[in-house]
Amino acid sequence: SLTCLLGPPWKGLSGSLASPSTLQRSKKQRQCKRKAGPSSICAKFELKPPPYPLDALEPYMSKETLEYHWGKHHRGYVDNLNKQIEGTELDELSLEDVILATHNKGDLLPPFNNAAQIWNHDFFWESMKPGGGGGPSGELLELINRDFGSFEKFIDDIRLAAATQFGSGWAWLAYKANRLDVENAVNPNPLDEDKRLVVVKSPNAVNPLIWDYSPLLTIDVWEHAYYLDVQNKRADYITTFLEKLVSWEAVSYRLESAKARAVEREEEEERRKREEEEKSSDGEVEE
Repeated sequence: SLTCLLGPPWKGLSGSLASPSTLQRSKKQRQCKRKAGPSSICAKFELKPPPYPLDALEPYMSKETLEYHWGKHHRGYVDNLNKQIEGTELDELSLEDVILATHNKGDLLPPFNNAAQIWNHDFFWESMKPGGGGGPSGELLELINRDFGSFEKFIDDIRLAAATQFGSGWAWLAYKANRLDVENAVNPNPLDEDKRLVVVKSPNAVNPLIWDYSPLLTIDVWEHAYYLDVQNKRADYITTFLEKLVSWEAVSYRLESAKARAVEREEEEERRKREEEEKSSDGEVEE
């Protein structure tokens, strides 16, 4: 549960929030010593660079786009979040837990947008590579064929999600290992058929972490992602992304990690149930 303490409504969140162990978290900072004079922000989260030079995606995504998109927009999210959470309990949390806490069951708290946009952009850069595109293989391709009917049908679905997201937002391929369907209720006991790949779209900074899905791939459809290169031709940008930029190796690795996390969580849930049953049995014996 989350508890709001005194101060601004989001300054003092506490609680126990599970964070996928393989997700990126930044932890530099606690020893920042302040000198006399105006205080300076002691950054917790850092601007993480793309895993390639800024000109490495040309001619499909220009260096100029990366300079503005990563160097200005992404940097702004990092700087703003660090200012927002400084001196609050949020600065003790991982980035993923900041997102979950400030999503606040849909009643967004001020740091949410910056936190989610940092995570989304780190994930977006790592979804691409120089010489990308082509298609998936192995288990990823098998699951795509199983859950969408074919790779071509999956491409149609994610292309449609990206093209029809009104205004700013994101399109995602995610691994769903629970019984949550977006906007529906949650059954905590997933069945095998509940574990599948899904395509979803999300507005503004929202991402699938809030539904407890494991993101595998994303397409940024904010205008600043493509306007310098193709102006208002979002459809052309989506096609180029899918055909020339996607790192299917990254998507496959994320799928492997997501499945491993799902197994770990099921095992932990089974252990918890056994412990509760044992406690209940012990209580009956004492009576």
